[in-house]
Amino acid sequence: MDETRKPTLIASVQRALRLMEAVAVHPNGAPAKQLAREARLPLATTYHLLRTLAHEGYARRLPPGVWVLGDRVQALQGQSRLQQVLSRIRPALAALRDELGAASYFGMHIDGEIRVMDIADSPRAPRVNLWVGFEDAAHATAIGKCVLRQLDEEARLDYLARHPLAELTPNTITDRRELLRVLRALGELSFDREEYALGTDCLAVPVTDAGGTVAGALAISCRAGDLPRLQTAVPRLRATAALIQRAFTLTG
Repeated sequence: MDETRKPTLIASVQRALRLMEAVAVHPNGAPAKQLAREARLPLATTYHLLRTLAHEGYARRLPPGVWVLGDRVQALQGQSRLQQVLSRIRPALAALRDELGAASYFGMHIDGEIRVMDIADSPRAPRVNLWVGFEDAAHATAIGKCVLRQLDEEARLDYLARHPLAELTPNTITDRRELLRVLRALGELSFDREEYALGTDCLAVPVTDAGGTVAGALAISCRAGDLPRLQTAVPRLRATAALIQRAFTLTG
């Protein structure tokens, strides 16, 4: 490849980005004519770009006739923050895996669902076979139960109303009253004793940020019967959970 060649640039994209930068400077909004001057764009082009950005959710016109950034921009900022957090916690997950010889997982409640956000595993510490979509199996996992315990009663009942308690193994809790009893029980640790997959046990501890806006869980998995050994490592899990909590705080 000839490194002296100039990259191919899309002029319309450059104009749209300049316009968004101009909109961002005015939290209370600015009219199209002012934005056109600040972005050094013809007024007709500015109107076309604003209508396109509004259609895609990146800009919004308020009743006085001024333009502000749209909701999609805030969503992108939230996703960017989450990417920064995940990049910071991956080394902590890998260190936990190497020290305990067990796959480590981080999951959280996001957009109304409980999702596994990252996994650190290796040939010597394999992950559990995610044979059922995790979003449909939170009731059968240590991560899912740990996160559900952190939700308030209304959010917990709403989640369970939207997710049937499917029987994944003979050990899965499928009775709603029994699951709620387990979730309401006092205690920091959450367990999966061959409830998601036969031959695999899991242990999870909660992860939340200083403001209480994050409901997450740090978990490790092991072969069935090996859980008592890993329970002795709970202080190490707590320390890693604290590192993840700080990662959320630092990127807030």
